[in-house]
Amino acid sequence: MIDFEKLDYLKSGNKLQQKAYRLLTDHQVFEKLATFHPVLTGTIPINIAIATSDLDVICHCTTLNEFKQSLIDYFCQEKDFELREVEINDQQTIIANFKIEDFELEIFGQATPAQQQNAYRHMLIEHQVLMAKGELFRQQIIMLKKQGYKTEPAFAKLLGLEGDPYEALLNFIP
Repeated sequence: MIDFEKLDYLKSGNKLQQKAYRLLTDHQVFEKLATFHPVLTGTIPINIAIATSDLDVICHCTTLNEFKQSLIDYFCQEKDFELREVEINDQQTIIANFKIEDFELEIFGQATPAQQQNAYRHMLIEHQVLMAKGELFRQQIIMLKKQGYKTEPAFAKLLGLEGDPYEALLNFIP
């Protein structure tokens, strides 16, 4: 099983994963966010990225203002920097979006440890499904994503899950 909490697995991955590793390390993104225990989630780690996929970094921040200030201090000079506060699942959430080189990054912080956040939980389940279902299934997910499906709805469609795809996937046992 891949240790998604460390970036090392990207070094020996596909070209996009290697490029993501280089960008994250060259720009010291994880070092800058170290006190917030960053974890890369989303499509790039599990090899279902498409051309429009971004780098999703989730963080655990017990003090939202400190996290917000760190994002401003470290990344406000990056291209298209935007910072917003939203409520997701009854939790205050800070989200920063910006570009470095030709990657879009989204950094997401909540008071919940990264391993308990839905993005991480979804990714682990999706990875298990991909390992169990094989290459054809992976290609079908990518095809749905290219047609405009978000990741969780694409999995829900192919797995025949009913209801809210985000909740259904969390309850799915691969």
